[in-house]
Amino acid sequence: MIQKVLKVGSSAAVTIPKKSLEELGLKVGDQVKVSVDSDKKRVTIGPIVSEKKDEMYDWTKKFIKKYRKALEELADK
Repeated sequence: MIQKVLKVGSSAAVTIPKKSLEELGLKVGDQVKVSVDSDKKRVTIGPIVSEKKDEMYDWTKKFIKKYRKALEELADK
């Protein structure tokens, strides 16, 4: 897709089509991570993935692995 760089105050902006926002799970007002690769002349924009989310996911996996049998027994009651 080709988008135009627009002037916004003393900065610049590129619009993101609604469909692309939906595919990324983003909405107006969300913060995003912007990465610039100067060598490849590429800008990448994506949702911010919380490190806390990753920590919680890892903790949950460990908890389930450790207590799987007890959890399954509770589920059967």
